[in-house]
Amino acid sequence: MLAYLPRPPTDTSQYGTFPQEPELPATPGTLAQDSWQQASTTSAKRSAQMPNYPSLPCRGIIVPSEPSLLLSHSSTAAQYRPGDLPRCPPPALQETGTHWYPLHALSVPNIPSSARGRTSARSSAAAAVPAPEGLPSRCRKLLEEDSPAVQAGKRQRQRYVTKVGKCQVNLGNIQEKKRFLSDIFTTIVDLKYRWFLFVFMMCYIVTWVVFGTIYLFDAWVRGDVWHQGDPTWQPCIENVDGFISALLFSVESQRTIGYGSRMVTANCAEGVILLMAQSIVGSMIDALMVGCMFVKISRPKKRAQTLIFSKNCVISRRDEKLCLMFRVGDLRDSHMVDAKIRAKLIKSRQTAEGEFIPLEQSELNLGYDTGEDRLFLVEPQIICHVIDCRSPFWDMSAESLRREQFEIIIILEGIVEATGMTCQARTSYTEDEILWGYRFEPCMSLEKGAFRVDYSRFELTFEVQTPVASAKELHELRELEQQEHSTLSLYWDHLLQPCVP
Repeated sequence: MLAYLPRPPTDTSQYGTFPQEPELPATPGTLAQDSWQQASTTSAKRSAQMPNYPSLPCRGIIVPSEPSLLLSHSSTAAQYRPGDLPRCPPPALQETGTHWYPLHALSVPNIPSSARGRTSARSSAAAAVPAPEGLPSRCRKLLEEDSPAVQAGKRQRQRYVTKVGKCQVNLGNIQEKKRFLSDIFTTIVDLKYRWFLFVFMMCYIVTWVVFGTIYLFDAWVRGDVWHQGDPTWQPCIENVDGFISALLFSVESQRTIGYGSRMVTANCAEGVILLMAQSIVGSMIDALMVGCMFVKISRPKKRAQTLIFSKNCVISRRDEKLCLMFRVGDLRDSHMVDAKIRAKLIKSRQTAEGEFIPLEQSELNLGYDTGEDRLFLVEPQIICHVIDCRSPFWDMSAESLRREQFEIIIILEGIVEATGMTCQARTSYTEDEILWGYRFEPCMSLEKGAFRVDYSRFELTFEVQTPVASAKELHELRELEQQEHSTLSLYWDHLLQPCVP
């Protein structure tokens, strides 16, 4: 294809044309004459071999007249960046009708202010990175962008959800904290283990101490403390002569131990009432704390740790459509029941009225309209999001992906087969964790009549040929090709139609 491109003049190298092989020195007049002669010859050949596509109006981009240039992930194109290209060719080139072919045609969006801020920060960080002398300026820029200092600056951005599924959102300045006491069960279950064990022990210790103090006070008021060992005295609580003995009696009564040396007699009604009250309160504490302990131990948070996600997303073509894909897997033999998966895009934006919406959540279609979001998760699954006109990535190309700033939240839900409780596993992907032009390697094989999953290949990817243009641009080019094909078909049908006298 490079042989059919016109050889550019020396003063138009800023337009990102394809590099030429070094030639022998020649005079400027000879170079200009040879270039225009070759341009006229190649334009005639191209018009005979390939139909001419209509050129779109110049609105900040340069439209190529050959769509095959968009299908490249080539080494030649990798040396150039669309950000270095001008918005429109000079008037001299427009008048002559010469077509120039920049690298990523149709994929140079306007850089937002946030991206400009990140670009300035990236350039300041890259200024401290020494670049080898003698390299071209564009190669030096690529080395600076891939430097460790710049990559470390990218990794410092705050995530909405961590890779292990923890939400990085702290709630503060809550005025009505009494709402948490209205749902005491959930509040206790959500406590950390150290605080939960502290509350668990304090519930029993406080009740033992409180009822022990009441028993001691009743024995002191009735005079049982002062008549220990008197056979003629009829005590209310026997063998309670101090706080320690009263505390032991409280523990024995609530835990129904009953050693036999201390007990409530029938000589007083208040002792019987206190014993009944302590038995009821003890039963309530047992039901609450044992239930909280059981729920906290059997919570499906630990089950979510055996649900794994791939570290990176990939973008490649599947069934002639650009798709964003990631992989999920279950490490346990007991499978999730009714597993469902969904995805959220977290991205800030500004409305047409000037309102700034921070961290706006939008849904990514993973097949909920066709039922593909319901998984039978017995082996690793590759989840696919088709980038169509309803997708937020519809007009995003490989180059514009590097300028964006967003986060994709993946939520996998299902019912734990052993306990019947709902389990939820989460992870996230930022823009620098998306690999353009890659696919996941297979990790399943047939072995001795059964399928074997090799989880050592779970994260492996390989590079495939993928257009660097956006899905919108590819769709428009496909429509142009279909329109041109239909026009040529009608033309040839008209030529082949026999003449009617």
